[in-house]
Amino acid sequence: MEVRIGVQNVARELVFESAQQPAEITAAVAEALAQGGTLQLTDEKGRTLVVPVASLGYVDVGANEVRKVGFGLS
Repeated sequence: MEVRIGVQNVARELVFESAQQPAEITAAVAEALAQGGTLQLTDEKGRTLVVPVASLGYVDVGANEVRKVGFGLS
């Protein structure tokens, strides 16, 4: 699952692949916003990303995209 997090006053967004289901990510975002503090998500490699809730701009949860490899010969 591809996750994109926009952080206020930062030009680049955080983009990572997560093994978590969309509902789990959405619930974690909602809980973090309700409680304040930080949003913590884990990527596919087991690394934990921690973002202060006060700095969140947006969280975009999308489906895995199959990337095409090779050359398009006609």
